[in-house]
Amino acid sequence: MSSLLHDAAPDFTQPIAVLKHCHGRIRKQLATLEKLLEHLPQHGADEQARQAASAVLRYFDKAAHLHHDDEEQDLIPMLRATAQGDDAAILQALAPTILQDHKDMDALWQDLHEQLTAIAEGTGTVLSDSQVRRFVASYTSHMEREESTMAPMAMRLFSPEQMAQLGQAMQLRRGIAAPGATVAPLAPAVGQAVADLRKDYGQASLDEADVSDDPIAQFTAWFEQALKAEVNEPNAMSLSTVAASGRPSSRIVLVKQFDARGFSWYTNYDSKKGADLRDNSYAALLFFWSELERQVRIEGRVERTAPDESNRYFRSRPLKSRLSAIASRQSAPIDSRAQLEQNYEVVAQGAGEDPARPDNWGGFRLIPDRIEFWQGRRSRFHDRIVYERQEDGSWTRQRLQP
Repeated sequence: MSSLLHDAAPDFTQPIAVLKHCHGRIRKQLATLEKLLEHLPQHGADEQARQAASAVLRYFDKAAHLHHDDEEQDLIPMLRATAQGDDAAILQALAPTILQDHKDMDALWQDLHEQLTAIAEGTGTVLSDSQVRRFVASYTSHMEREESTMAPMAMRLFSPEQMAQLGQAMQLRRGIAAPGATVAPLAPAVGQAVADLRKDYGQASLDEADVSDDPIAQFTAWFEQALKAEVNEPNAMSLSTVAASGRPSSRIVLVKQFDARGFSWYTNYDSKKGADLRDNSYAALLFFWSELERQVRIEGRVERTAPDESNRYFRSRPLKSRLSAIASRQSAPIDSRAQLEQNYEVVAQGAGEDPARPDNWGGFRLIPDRIEFWQGRRSRFHDRIVYERQEDGSWTRQRLQP
């Protein structure tokens, strides 16, 4: 099964793009809310409904408020301090409407929050059609208003310094350190606070009677649920390799295909992971879908995909991504970003519109012999079911203690 993943979010050096990306996430959650409205009369608060309700709750309980704060506390005040003439007049008329929209949408959300909480917990099936329609319509018109006025105005008026200021404020609001920020030494009290961080899981359970006999079929079912729940980058997985020295190394890569043959990703064969796999062909993958309180651990032997597979995938990539793969000697040192950009330009000038895949770039496939499915449960009493491949190719399945 192949999957095209969500577009990566822009970073905070592009704060207006981040705000627009948030609008995209809001639209997806609104679409989920409308689908849930149609789903409930026929299916009730089944697992799909509970997951959808939980996803909408998570987003509008937290992320949406951060987005509103970005506008109220930073974007609008900065525009007011910068705009002149017609821009100032437009902003004077628009800003009170934007702020009132936030209050109105918060009030609508409070009613929906109670209904969605009951659905997420499986104790209710009521979702008001009129309230959902009003909420969706309010948010939609609000975002269109911002995208047609405030966002273009900010892009036109803000200096690079103001963009950096806005981006840093947005990062701080989310507890993200801005690039170049000085991090103070960890005080004992903070260290204790980290030790005390914990979340109690309880969204779902995992029972032997409910899982497939085939772990690939079970993974496919979970992956599709992750897509429906709009998990952030569900195809992102940690890849752990071990060098000839015995030293392990991990990094995040993106699975591009999975089927009965295994799990595939693409990279530079001369990279650190490529070198590790030449010396030790065994590796481990880890998917963690925090929104669903799930993880999947996969272990096995790794082989290269066939050249024709690598060629097909390479040709499917955007041209600039192909040029980057050719220009970069992945994992090798380089003097500066400027040198890296120069290497790219040299390649771009001579590669044409359909560059061939370089021999040192292609796919790897992990052929699993062990797959463990983990579902978070309350009080750390988690569900764990592991599949192990036998010599004849069949799979055994058993529960592990948490």
